[in-house]
Amino acid sequence: MAQCAAFTVSGTPCRKQAMLDSAYCWTHDPSFEAERQRAGRRGGLRGGRGRPQLEVSRIKAHILELVDGVLSEGGEAGAVDRGDAIAINQLYTTYLRAVSLDLKIEEQLELRQRLDALEEALRTTPGGPSWQA
Repeated sequence: MAQCAAFTVSGTPCRKQAMLDSAYCWTHDPSFEAERQRAGRRGGLRGGRGRPQLEVSRIKAHILELVDGVLSEGGEAGAVDRGDAIAINQLYTTYLRAVSLDLKIEEQLELRQRLDALEEALRTTPGGPSWQA
């Protein structure tokens, strides 16, 4: 197989193999530009969804520690004051709502972009619908 004819951003020749019937690899072939952008956008949006899960897990573990601290008997060393636990819980609740809102906004943006791409594809398809969004 032939080597890709494109050059990287740094100016060095691409080392990937060219696709069959093409002088370029998938990364550099102009006919795959839209697909590459869609895949990159999808990957970028999904990548952030794992991080909130880790944050939520960490917060849940800390809330359980607070519960144990409040419920500890006789004010033993390290026990958590009820008022402090309530305030921390309220802050965590606010934080989790903000995380949830961020995820909803990202989802809405992704859906809007996907809808725009579908509408554009329909407008440019020969014999497609004659309506305008």
